Amino acid sequence: MEPQPPALFSAPRILTLLGSILLSLSSGTNYIYSAYAPQLGVRLFLTHTQLNVIGLAGNVGIYISGPAWGRVVDSRGPRIPLISAFTCFLIGYLGMRYIYDNATGSSISFLHLFVLIACSFMTGLAGNASLAAAVNTTVKSFPETSRGIITGLVLSGVGLSAFFFATVTSIAFPGDISALLLVLGLGTAIPMLLGLAIVRQIPLPPPGIVLDRHEEYQPIPSGDAAPFISGNNSRTSLLDHTEHVHKVSNHSVPEPSTAVELASDRIVSRRSSIRSTNHTKPVHDGPNVYGKQLWLTPDFYLICIIMSLLGGSGIMYVNNVGSISQALYAKGNPNYDELEASQWQAAQVSTLSVCNFAGRILIGLIADLMRIRLRLPRAYCLSIVSTLFVISQLSAVSVNNVTHLWKATALLGLAQGSLFGIAPTIVIDWFGLSHLSENWGFVSLSPLVGGNIFSLMFGRNLDSHASNDDTETYSSLSLARRSGLPSDHQCSEGRDCYVSSLYVTATACLIALGLSVWAGIRNQRKTEEAKREVI
Repeated sequence: MEPQPPALFSAPRILTLLGSILLSLSSGTNYIYSAYAPQLGVRLFLTHTQLNVIGLAGNVGIYISGPAWGRVVDSRGPRIPLISAFTCFLIGYLGMRYIYDNATGSSISFLHLFVLIACSFMTGLAGNASLAAAVNTTVKSFPETSRGIITGLVLSGVGLSAFFFATVTSIAFPGDISALLLVLGLGTAIPMLLGLAIVRQIPLPPPGIVLDRHEEYQPIPSGDAAPFISGNNSRTSLLDHTEHVHKVSNHSVPEPSTAVELASDRIVSRRSSIRSTNHTKPVHDGPNVYGKQLWLTPDFYLICIIMSLLGGSGIMYVNNVGSISQALYAKGNPNYDELEASQWQAAQVSTLSVCNFAGRILIGLIADLMRIRLRLPRAYCLSIVSTLFVISQLSAVSVNNVTHLWKATALLGLAQGSLFGIAPTIVIDWFGLSHLSENWGFVSLSPLVGGNIFSLMFGRNLDSHASNDDTETYSSLSLARRSGLPSDHQCSEGRDCYVSSLYVTATACLIALGLSVWAGIRNQRKTEEAKREVI
């Protein structure tokens, strides 16, 4: 007799889930970039555009490596990505720390700038490798009914990553950027070694297998796959259209996505069940779109455009929220306190991180509620996410004082977390589970397009306003206004330094909202058509 898979809430599954959350906690350190980017710029005499290029290198590493890591995880498991992540995290963060500690007090050379960009790129590679291993392994270890919340739990670690590392270093090494980079290097690499030991795919029980020998009843989902129990402790089967099943009185056909519990001796005999196990297949295994077929599917381009507009807006804000807070703090402030400015900056990073974490959890709950209770496609969640993005951008436009910036940051964090919490689940629903990591890798490339465009636009916009400050007549007001500013590239005009960039991203998010509504309606129509075909 073959060994039965562990129960759904057994220790091996829970250990894999916890290990995956730990890996994702190490994967989201790109969100902490704003916590040290301005200080990096001051010490190394970097412009805002150069800082954005360095930050974007991390994002490029994350998104461009998605398809490759996805193919490796799908075919070889999590071991190779985790070993690679360990190496890249160490080299990336410790390399940045070395350049920071050995600054010469003048503008860095092109070679050092290139090394910084390469190190940032490596941290992105490592983050995506560990996250692909965590998500793929966990999703394949839990059933479809809990997929939304399980995916949200794993991805929530990404959102909480910046808050965790920022809190640890602010308590242990306050104001020490070198220590922060050291903690990031070691604190992200060590969990990869733990993941090698505890994160592994736990097989799901085949439909109809009774995991508990004392169970008398078993839920029978209807629709495209309906397992029937044939007797205590027996293996059961999925009945296809050609099999003869004895009709049972007093039992109606349940509605889709529901389950009824039937006594085992009311369906079919043990012998006929064993026979059907050997000769039958599920009626419908769900979508399995990948490779060339994926690139020919309109839904692929639809979700990529939505992700590019929303994710790109989020990347721009995440990479520059530190500079935004400094610009607002400098506005009309004749006594610029660098320590207080860095505290406002850290507050935005922590707020962003916590709300990103919350968004990933909440969207998973909402998605499963929408799917199971309301019987609506999870794609409708994209409309909720897009609405949050629009509100966050309009809120950021209206902020004139750094004390109110947390509201826009919280909304953006909630929206960004929700987007990256629901998107992998929608990829599963639309394209199937078998090639999840590979498909998600291609879809996750899309925010890179919007992120590059919006971030470089933001950096150039900020630099142009800083240049205007430099060319001002040196009146007593101008000198008083600029006293204490940490860099010649610091803009002191408040929201005017960057607000035009926010108008662009707000418009992009409005377009994404329209596409998201269409995606939900389109998905629902396709689902209804599929049901009619089955009937």
